[in-house]
Amino acid sequence: MGKISDLYRERVASGKLEPDAAQQAVLPHLDRVLDDLAQLPAATSGKPRSGWRAFFGGGSSPAESGAQVKGLYLWGGVGRGKSMLMDMMAEASPLPARRVHFHEFMQEIQVGLNEARKRGDQDAVKPVAMAVAAKVRLLCFDEMQITDIADAMIVGRLFQVLLDQGVVIVTTSNRAPEELYKNGLNRQLFLPFIALIRERMDVVCLDSQTDHRQGRSTGGQVWFTPANAAAREALDAVWAEETQGAAPTPLVIEMKGRSFDLPAHAGDVARAGFWDLCGKPLGAADYLALAQRVRVLIIDGVPRLSSANYNEAKRFVTLIDALYEAKVRLFASAADEPELLYAEGEGSFEFERTASRLREMQDADWGGEAGGQPPNPRDI
Repeated sequence: MGKISDLYRERVASGKLEPDAAQQAVLPHLDRVLDDLAQLPAATSGKPRSGWRAFFGGGSSPAESGAQVKGLYLWGGVGRGKSMLMDMMAEASPLPARRVHFHEFMQEIQVGLNEARKRGDQDAVKPVAMAVAAKVRLLCFDEMQITDIADAMIVGRLFQVLLDQGVVIVTTSNRAPEELYKNGLNRQLFLPFIALIRERMDVVCLDSQTDHRQGRSTGGQVWFTPANAAAREALDAVWAEETQGAAPTPLVIEMKGRSFDLPAHAGDVARAGFWDLCGKPLGAADYLALAQRVRVLIIDGVPRLSSANYNEAKRFVTLIDALYEAKVRLFASAADEPELLYAEGEGSFEFERTASRLREMQDADWGGEAGGQPPNPRDI
């Protein structure tokens, strides 16, 4: 398809992008990955392996033929354009590629692992990873962040199988590899994964001083502070406008044989309090299902976040990730502006990305149609 650098220059020339020196500095690294992919031998760059040979690892893999492409780990602060570069990478790939948020991908993997264990597979990771490798040659992960011990304990084995099968991995993160899963439970078991990243991927810092998400909001107000009676009245007005005065009814979201509910919805518009959404033991799968169900979500009463409500804050971060990826339109009342909600303490660093996303979600063009069908774990 060509070079990322050419595509970047075209978008700058057309006015779709503002040139950024730090972004331009990392373009050669992205071009290198695409060039290496394009030069793979025909035996490894043709159709993805399928059938029993793919499942059991048969056939000529890139590892067997000596053709391995080194991946890329691109890290830097929030809003620096990393997600945009992942979009461009997948678009320009000469081979089958998938661009996916890392959190969503790992959720799919966990579903696949559960199914493999039910079948009695001794090494549940391998068949799941092989299924991925049979379909794509380039995985573009956005926002690698590992906070869940379940992900931390299997991601090393997962990446090892993918890489050994010749899948090329390009990922973004807000942290350097050594900062991943920092202070996590049993972190010593996670350290080989960091070594694997350093060995099989080039690690590059996107050192831009510009947050491209800031200053983009041109629409009406969607974030109301403080969360008082006036804010509630404003959200009541939003509800009336978005639902055209429809009477609210509870919304039941069913997921994996269980369900959770929100107190109010009408059509593809839903409304709930912060504690309805984040005060319950909900996870990424629940929030992804919600994000696929609604076009607009109204949240009342987002409090200040700190180590005192760490679990609730972590769920809020996961919720916003799901809404962001699904382009759900968000209206909320909160104790303060996004940047000041989680000012200090454990978890405040991770929240910088969430605050930046909340700002971007205030743009007048944000949101659109309801998400559609949730991802099928069998399609990973």
